[in-house]
Amino acid sequence: MTGHPYPAPDERGLELLVATVERLRREAERARREADDRALIELATGVLVERLGCGPAQAAGQLATLAAKAGVSRLEVAADVLRAVAGDRIGAAGAADPEAAVRLRVAESAALGAPDTQTAAAGLLEHALAPLGATAVAVWATEPGGALILAGYAGFTDEEARRWRHVPPGVLTPAGRSLTERRMIWHPDSSLPAIGRPASAGGRVTVPMTAAGRQLGVLEICWPHDLPPRPPRIERQIEALAELCAHTLDAPYAAHAPATPAQTEIVDLADTLPDPALVLRAHPDAEGEPADFLVRHVNERITAGDGLLLEAYPLVPGARLLEACPPAAEGLFARLEHVHATGEPFRAERMPFGLTTTGVADVSITRHGDSLLLVWREHDEDARLAGLLEHAQRLGRIGGFEENALTGQITWNAQLYSLYGLAPGDPPIPLERLRDHAHPDDEVALGRFLRTVLHHRRFAATAFRLQRPDGVARHMRVVAEPVFGPDGRLMAVRGAYQDISSQHWTEVALAVTRDQLAHTEEQSAARDRLALQLQQAIMPPSHGRIDSLGLRIAVRYRPAQKEHLVGGDWYDAVALPSRQVLLSVGDVAGHGVEAATGMVVLRNALRGLAATGAGPAQLLSWLNQVAHHLADRMTATAVCGLYDPPTRTLRWARAGHLPPILLREGDGAELALVKGPLLGAFTDARYEEGQVQVQAGDTLLMYTDGLIERRDHNLRHAQDRLLDIARRPAATLDHRLDDLLTHCNSDTDDDTCLIGVHVT
Repeated sequence: MTGHPYPAPDERGLELLVATVERLRREAERARREADDRALIELATGVLVERLGCGPAQAAGQLATLAAKAGVSRLEVAADVLRAVAGDRIGAAGAADPEAAVRLRVAESAALGAPDTQTAAAGLLEHALAPLGATAVAVWATEPGGALILAGYAGFTDEEARRWRHVPPGVLTPAGRSLTERRMIWHPDSSLPAIGRPASAGGRVTVPMTAAGRQLGVLEICWPHDLPPRPPRIERQIEALAELCAHTLDAPYAAHAPATPAQTEIVDLADTLPDPALVLRAHPDAEGEPADFLVRHVNERITAGDGLLLEAYPLVPGARLLEACPPAAEGLFARLEHVHATGEPFRAERMPFGLTTTGVADVSITRHGDSLLLVWREHDEDARLAGLLEHAQRLGRIGGFEENALTGQITWNAQLYSLYGLAPGDPPIPLERLRDHAHPDDEVALGRFLRTVLHHRRFAATAFRLQRPDGVARHMRVVAEPVFGPDGRLMAVRGAYQDISSQHWTEVALAVTRDQLAHTEEQSAARDRLALQLQQAIMPPSHGRIDSLGLRIAVRYRPAQKEHLVGGDWYDAVALPSRQVLLSVGDVAGHGVEAATGMVVLRNALRGLAATGAGPAQLLSWLNQVAHHLADRMTATAVCGLYDPPTRTLRWARAGHLPPILLREGDGAELALVKGPLLGAFTDARYEEGQVQVQAGDTLLMYTDGLIERRDHNLRHAQDRLLDIARRPAATLDHRLDDLLTHCNSDTDDDTCLIGVHVT
């Protein structure tokens, strides 16, 4: 009726219907929240039944009693109970905030009971995120290749969700950034494209969702305003929620879980491949990160022995990859970890692959669910034979090369790169540039070799010392010959290098070894005289003095009184081409010819090595290799110092030797001790380096233990006695050294070397 004060009947009924629907919706939400709360309380009740050994009624009563005594709700007590027994990230995140603990446990209960990710997302927003001020949440699942799929959302419109259902790889979004960087990121209000923008402009946070080391997706949470940095407790809550969301995308990880249809399919796929293939599954550590990969399946190409060194690396289902195949740790394991975490496929051609006979293969790794499919292909039979040849060359430390005389192309095999200390991608070194990488003392021999091969075009061979880029010097032998075409024209030069360092040091050892069968007194006396003569011929004058580069250097050498006790003490002081001064003393263990010849080798080796410009610690490291390769495993102690005149800086290192003494203004003290074992004791010994700034008027003393050793006192007492004598005033440096030799009354009748260095 027109003008009636009440709405028309149809309009009135529509309003009532809308109100009824809204009321029912609120009641449904309330019922769902109450159901979630009941589920949490029932779970805590079950825990009490198991822990207290009582019935459900008694456990429920105990829960109510605890709540009454604490003055909190049963829901809060239930959350505390679960946190105490679970020890998980959810419990840790809410440990300091009882209200947060309840919210997180309720959200956990809702998510675990949700039939899908969409329902879980709504529960997270309602129970855990809305109290933090968040207005929307998106749960992104990853696809192989880096694509993102919107698996669940809340707070966004359905239209917006349809627009963002799929995000291709390479599109830069907040969620994609977290996926790539594999970390939680707080995003201010920026121009990056994102779900809900521009209507939901404001701050947001994205955090990867990880399970058993795999990135299953990204949790994105939005706020209506820009956000300041959040405290760590809020970040811990968000990380816990991300881990909870991961369970809605993937079943809990278990290494012994039965095979799923997807896993069966990947096994069937591996069996149909014409190449060797492994199906792997991550084996997690205590933190859930992959510590190794379990072999779930091997296809017939492997069991038939095709493309795998089965005797060396027995791969069988149930084996751990790193345990069965240690070479997998060299690059392959890192690739497997990356594919397992991100789902991005990996493919490479001619990749170093230690599981094959050739050591090189085309490799493919893809993720299928929680399994990885590893497939590789070796090259043809020629490549296999080449691999065997390369293996033989590696054992013999031989590298081959060819230089094309027509095109100028240079071809090296992998072993030659290794001998030179170069990476496989580095440009090879032409034969005519060989002298640039050799020791200067070998220039004459190398020049003769190159003239014979390149000019006279004949076969030639020579030995030389190779100076590698990493500072290591190796003794090499190179052979080369020209290759001519049918018309007599030079086509190429082919040849090989061989590392003969071990042979060289064997020859050195043989050169300094004397007849061990001579046991008569006459032969022994001859050996002692020879050792004394050798020592006297090699050592500098015992009363010599050097005045150069701002230093005054004096030396003293006192031989053993008995000829048969002639030892291996040595000293050296020489100006190097670098304008630095080498100062060294040393003592080879033992007496006689062996000690004297060892002294000759070490002293001359140190002088030669010092010309490289290396520091004292590196020089002793090289000298240790010299000592270790000598016959009878010779050992020695030494101190090596390098003095730089412009800066008045002394760098020094020691190998089991007594430290030098620095005298300054009437006082003296030993230099601070640096670590360094005996020469020849260990093949991989490491030496520390010390540094001291000297001043005009300072005096440095370096000596061997024959100066102070006594049978009736320990070494520390003898060192203190030496310091007392060294602190005495002396008119000259020579007087000081003579005074030390006179008053340091050792009684072991051992050789004594002493160097005094005065800064003028």
